[in-house]
Amino acid sequence: MRFLKFCVAAIAFIAVAGAASVFAFAQMAPDRHSGMDMHGTPQGRPHDMQGGMHRGTLGGMHGGMDHGMTMGQSGPDGRPSLPGQDAFGAIQEVVQMLEADPSTDWAKVNISALREHLVDMNEVTLRAAADQRTLDNGVEIAVTGEGRTLAAIKRMVPAHVAELARAGWNAKVTDLPNGVKLLVISGDPQQAAKLKALGFLGIMVQGGHHQPHHLMMARGELAPH
Repeated sequence: MRFLKFCVAAIAFIAVAGAASVFAFAQMAPDRHSGMDMHGTPQGRPHDMQGGMHRGTLGGMHGGMDHGMTMGQSGPDGRPSLPGQDAFGAIQEVVQMLEADPSTDWAKVNISALREHLVDMNEVTLRAAADQRTLDNGVEIAVTGEGRTLAAIKRMVPAHVAELARAGWNAKVTDLPNGVKLLVISGDPQQAAKLKALGFLGIMVQGGHHQPHHLMMARGELAPH
């Protein structure tokens, strides 16, 4: 009888000790999904964690997921690819094209003219006031400003009329003391509706002449407008 009691006690002790060992192992084992053990301690190689932290910073603290890198893709050599300012980037692109073209005549190149034109574009896009009056067959827009903005308006808006004619619209510009009045109309009711929806800037971006003109200005082949 004593022997039987001894066996039962021994079995119970072994069971308790085994359960305690399993629990302790579970506490120490890393969580495969989170990279943490049960106490929240990071597991894995140190450089893996550092890489995850860097990626998490670039990705808006998304836990080091690779898709976070889409916020700012680096160039092929690991450096940032964005120039940081639009006009700077436009000039950089044109200069690289000129450098890659063996026929470039550097005695005629005029990057300053391109820069002045980009300043004009910035003034007209962001600083000019555009007061639109809707007509049955189109729009009449008073584009006004002061100082550098006014000068940009006087250069850019009249020069754009020819491009609007190529789009099939009737366009005319008349002078105002502080800007110009742009009239754009069409006999097609659908085109008239489109003009009303586009407004001043939507009309100004019509056509694909801006980018080729930038290169021509830089080459010294075209006066700024």
